[in-house]
Amino acid sequence: MKKFLTLLMLTIMLLGLAGCGGNTESKAEQRDAYPADGKITVLIPKAQGGGTDTSARDMLYFMKKELQGSKFVPVNRPEGNGITAMAELAKSKPDGHTLGMVTVELAMIPHQGKASVSHKDFVSICATTVAPAALIVSGEFPVWSLDEFVRYAKANPGKIRVGNSGTGSIWHLAALNFEKEFGVIFKHVPYPKGVADIAVAMEGKHIDAALADPAAFRSRLNSGAVKMLAVTTNVRLQAYPKIPTFRELGHPMTIRAWAVLAAPKDTPKERVEILRKAAAKICGSKEYKELLRKQGDVPVSIIGDDCDRMMAEDTAFYGKLLTNNQKQDRSSNTK
Repeated sequence: MKKFLTLLMLTIMLLGLAGCGGNTESKAEQRDAYPADGKITVLIPKAQGGGTDTSARDMLYFMKKELQGSKFVPVNRPEGNGITAMAELAKSKPDGHTLGMVTVELAMIPHQGKASVSHKDFVSICATTVAPAALIVSGEFPVWSLDEFVRYAKANPGKIRVGNSGTGSIWHLAALNFEKEFGVIFKHVPYPKGVADIAVAMEGKHIDAALADPAAFRSRLNSGAVKMLAVTTNVRLQAYPKIPTFRELGHPMTIRAWAVLAAPKDTPKERVEILRKAAAKICGSKEYKELLRKQGDVPVSIIGDDCDRMMAEDTAFYGKLLTNNQKQDRSSNTK
């Protein structure tokens, strides 16, 4: 009887140990499930401090909270106006461990012959920002409205120094469109590392104006170092309700810049879906929206396929825009 009881107790102990071992293995497997199964590098094709960089880091901060155990590592790669980073992302292993920000310049690249990369090389997770172009001038620049700025530009052709984020970039294209819309001529000054450098240059009086994302100028707008005269949106910005739109002033200019968190195409659907679901929850949260508003950004919730459609639409839009600009340039050169 004693032998039987001893064997029974040993059997129970062994079964218990086996059960514990199974639970430990289950927890380990759970702990190692994507996206907690390794470092996730996130390529940011702009310099630190700009709108794209800030919006990316905001999203990754909330992603880490939402996806427990995840390790997102942002890496800034502003070389080549961001083309280098986007091309690298397109060629990265599609395993979910290399993500990146793709910006509105991606919609222009196919029409400029700068690289073969396009929106078709990626699968979208979410838009982290969709920003308008705002006409911003130095605090000491002697104008206080869009009309005054235009009159000054016409009286001083080629003298207003307008900063942009690189030749052929969204803010350069916005300035070119402004020239054509109002019949003025600027002196274009490129800052290829991004809009943060434009803001610094304006405060340092190296440039007079820019058509760029107002979020990057927020602190300077609050201090009076710079002035915002108008925005290219359909309605006034909630953060700046006193600033008129170009449209209400009789000039329906609508230029948007976006930044989208994306993965290389062919990344496993189940991994993309995990990231999309987390992004949708984050974009709908009060905490996330409030953070963006405090930074002067407009909260958006554009997830997955909707991002892909937005990128496709703007690729077609900027294709027409750039084609028209090239035709006008050729026409001017033959006169």
